[in-house]
Amino acid sequence: MSRVAIIAGAGRLPAALAAVLDAPLICALDGYSPQGLTPDLGFRVERLVPFFHALEDAGITTVCFAGAVQRPRLDPALFDPATAQLVPRLLAAMQAGDDATLRVVVELFEEAGFSVQGTADLAPGLVPGAGLRAGRVTSRDEEDATRAAAIVQALGAVDVGQGCVVAQGLCLAVEALPGTDAMLAQVAVLPMGLRPDPARGRGLFYKAPKPGQDRRIDLPTLGPATVEAAGAAGLGGIAWEAGGVICLDLPQMVARADALGLFLWARE
Repeated sequence: MSRVAIIAGAGRLPAALAAVLDAPLICALDGYSPQGLTPDLGFRVERLVPFFHALEDAGITTVCFAGAVQRPRLDPALFDPATAQLVPRLLAAMQAGDDATLRVVVELFEEAGFSVQGTADLAPGLVPGAGLRAGRVTSRDEEDATRAAAIVQALGAVDVGQGCVVAQGLCLAVEALPGTDAMLAQVAVLPMGLRPDPARGRGLFYKAPKPGQDRRIDLPTLGPATVEAAGAAGLGGIAWEAGGVICLDLPQMVARADALGLFLWARE
């Protein structure tokens, strides 16, 4: 019988995914603790091949990556002989950027005999399709979303980020290495002189996968905390690419958006 292992990083996504799977094996990268879960197995990148063997011994046939991680610092003293042979390939990928690193990680798991599935494959309910989930979208919001989608596509093409903030056609911030929370906090303290008149449109936060991204891994994620941060930043709502973004606890996201007067829009 097929058994799934969740390769877990930090945050709430691993637990949300585990809740809809049948007794998955929870595997945590050293230094990362998934919220609300106790890992069954820990591992380090320097001992990747022994980790593959441990997955085989546990009857794992499918793996799913879930949760936030950063590129780890590798300790040469910890490499076992088999994993050491992968070092040139891993280092070359890490130097080429996040997308290249993730592609190589997926390739290594597949070469070891595991099927790599995405959150959308195993838990499609976490990846909403098109539709307005809360609030009302104006023609100004539609124009801002179109502008934001073009910006995110350009950012993603050079492996920079998956989100931006646009108000009345002006880009107020883009997402980079510090992430969504840092970007929205930056927008919240922008001087009013740098922001357009909110009476003509408060703007929006937009999120989407990078163009050409392997959607089995590193899909962008939104949650109730994102809604709170968008409200604190003075925005009118959140838009995202339908079918391309994970929403953690969508009912709570909708409840908070309604309370704050924000829209939530999964954009086709």
